[in-house]
Amino acid sequence: MPEGPVIAQKAPYPIEVTEGKSYFWCSCGRSNRQPFCDGSHKGTGFEPVKFTADTSKKLFFCGCKNCANPPFCDGTHSKI
Repeated sequence: MPEGPVIAQKAPYPIEVTEGKSYFWCSCGRSNRQPFCDGSHKGTGFEPVKFTADTSKKLFFCGCKNCANPPFCDGTHSKI
C-alpha cells in the first residue's frame, strides 16, 4: 500500500481552464507544476486524474490531495 499523498498546500488552486482542453491533476502532491502532474508520481502508486473542461471558466483544484471529489477542492484542507 502506498504512503499518503504529499500535501502541496492547504488551499485550493484557482485555475482558469479552457473549454475542450484536458488537464492532468497531480494526485500525489510531488509535482513541481502544482496542481498539475509533471510525472513525479512514478513509482509511488499514484496516478494523475484527467479532467477535460466543458466550458472556459475558473475552477478550484484541490491542493491538499485529500479531497473526496478529485480533482476539485471540497474544503477537506480545513480539517487537516
